[in-house]
Amino acid sequence: MSSGETGSGPAARTVRSSIELAPESVFPFLGSADQNLRELEQLLDADIHVRGNSVTITGKAADVALAERVIEQLVALTGRNRVVTPEAVRHTVSMLTEGSSDSPAEVLSLDILSRRGKTIRPKTLNQKRYVDAIDANTIVFGIGPAGTGKTYLAMAKAVQALQTKQVNRIILTRPAVEAGERLGFLPGTLNEKIDPYLRPLYDALHDMMDPEAIPKLMAAGVIEVAPLAYMRGRAQPLFTKVLTPTGFRPIGELEVGDLVIGSDGRPTPVLGVYPQGPKEIYRVHTQDGGSVLASADHLWTVYTRSDRRRGRPPRVLETKEMIGNLRAAHYHRYELPLLSEPVCFEPQPVPMDPYAMGLLLGDGCVAGKTTPGFTSADGELAGALQDVLAGVTVRRKSEIDYVLNRTMTPGDVITLENPVTAVMRDVGLWGCKSDTKFVPAVYLFNSPQVRLAVLQGLLDSDGGPVTQRDRTCRIQYTTTSEQLRDNMLFLVRSLGGVAYWRRRAAAGRKPGLARGRSVHHRHDAYILDLRFPSDVEPFRLARKLAKYRESGGGSPKRYIDRIEPAGTEEAVCIQVAAADSLYVTEDFLLTHNTLNDSFIILDEAQNTTAEQMKMFLTRLGFGSKIVVTGDVTQVDLPNGARSGLRAASEILTDIEDIHFATLTSSDVVRHRLVSDIVDAYERAEAERVPQVGPHYPGNRAQRRAASREDRR
Repeated sequence: MSSGETGSGPAARTVRSSIELAPESVFPFLGSADQNLRELEQLLDADIHVRGNSVTITGKAADVALAERVIEQLVALTGRNRVVTPEAVRHTVSMLTEGSSDSPAEVLSLDILSRRGKTIRPKTLNQKRYVDAIDANTIVFGIGPAGTGKTYLAMAKAVQALQTKQVNRIILTRPAVEAGERLGFLPGTLNEKIDPYLRPLYDALHDMMDPEAIPKLMAAGVIEVAPLAYMRGRAQPLFTKVLTPTGFRPIGELEVGDLVIGSDGRPTPVLGVYPQGPKEIYRVHTQDGGSVLASADHLWTVYTRSDRRRGRPPRVLETKEMIGNLRAAHYHRYELPLLSEPVCFEPQPVPMDPYAMGLLLGDGCVAGKTTPGFTSADGELAGALQDVLAGVTVRRKSEIDYVLNRTMTPGDVITLENPVTAVMRDVGLWGCKSDTKFVPAVYLFNSPQVRLAVLQGLLDSDGGPVTQRDRTCRIQYTTTSEQLRDNMLFLVRSLGGVAYWRRRAAAGRKPGLARGRSVHHRHDAYILDLRFPSDVEPFRLARKLAKYRESGGGSPKRYIDRIEPAGTEEAVCIQVAAADSLYVTEDFLLTHNTLNDSFIILDEAQNTTAEQMKMFLTRLGFGSKIVVTGDVTQVDLPNGARSGLRAASEILTDIEDIHFATLTSSDVVRHRLVSDIVDAYERAEAERVPQVGPHYPGNRAQRRAASREDRR
């Protein structure tokens, strides 16, 4: 490079500079039919002449310096095997004119995605900053006029994240509100009405992925394209029970700040409650007899056999995605997660030792006519009962019968009530027979230690291990009390186990024998088969515990068995703060309705209401990323409703990990006229609209107009 000066004064001083290009860079630099050179001559004030591989620049010092930097950057682009086009020339000049310290060559050579020879990359400095912000932040707002690549670049980053396994699914959504139109007045089915609003998203997706792969990914739920209103639909009926630290409550009664139980058994706060109106509802059944109601697009965390075998994380599927696809050969396809730890209810005092309560519920006699008794062929259990019952003497009456007498000391009043009788009256068990017994609530909603002790007493008395070759041990328990059956299901499932049950009818059943005489069955029997996690020992009785340990437990499983329509109900969805977004619902089933490990794009966000925007943003799950795009100068909301995008730009600016990227007419990558049209409208808007917030484009138009006046 060489340079020289001519002219008599500073104002008239002319500078000449010469740049030598590598022979292989000349043609890429000039472009086809010298179109790049002509573009440079129109954009720069300096005179540019090219002879051979030498470029001579003449003009004022500042103009020549700018031209040198532009040419250096364009040559650098050719050195990176990038095609230099008139568009690249315009963007390079624009970036250097703005005085940016970023290298245009680096900006214009940043590849996001490539498919079949087509590469998607940012074309302006603001676009690169926008792309970098998506990498660096969890939530990014891309605000700017049409044609600036907001949605297209976000889509490219979403596909890139899916291909590199940073996320498990892509969710694309936009509000179905355009230019005052109403879906109800459009012809066709619901899908036909909605598709035109989603068409830009489909088109962008087809630019970036193989068209034949897209339907498969959409059918598998890996890619979801839906109107914003459908994003709210992950819901359950208002009367569906959700487990809280004080017991089950209808989900419709929950409010923000209330506590529910998460998958780790601990309380987690409710972050959001979103009424859904009438929804199509399905009942989801598990193979162990559990079930719960949920909407068609309610979310479920599930494993497949392949996921387990390959050590993959669980996948998140909607109810409707699993319908008709519940079996793989003769296996259940979808396994549901279980509680990783027992549910932690608040500890509270109990009137009797919980193990003793379990033994008496199993083999005790509290019918109310005589002194409490206990019947068992295991003397070990009678001894254990003696050890834990204060003020009671367990007196042997026969080979298997024991009487629970109040321990008398000299001077005691004979009419004092038996301690066992007193407790049983207090909890409502006195007078109950085998078919009406139950576990008092104070034992059910208590610490894991209390619940386990009650369960051990029940199983030591009326349960037993059942072993099979090459299989872990299951436990069988039998009762004639329907309420006690339900209490057992509660205890087992609250500790992370699985419980199946079946009914054996009394009618027509072969009589039993007692001392040679027939004894007819008066009540139906309920047989429960139980499995527990490896860290739960369900017995204390030595012979049963030894057998259980010998065979080993520790492999409970719950699978989705069938899904059946259940009509239409008023529904609501909640968001919880748990790391995995799971909460416990009916029959201790784990479900959630927050989007984890997803890349979510909300397009045309200026047409959301403030309430919709809050709903959308608070659906963010762990491992997910959200990009919101829109142009606040093109709001089509009816009746003057406030734009959710405008509200967000004023409310969320100071929150860490949320970034607002502003694009302008200089970032328009469509026809050059689009940029001029945008500028003209923004100038008109700036003259009549006061400034509203730091991201309102009227402010940008005013600042640009002032800057142009200064340059003139």
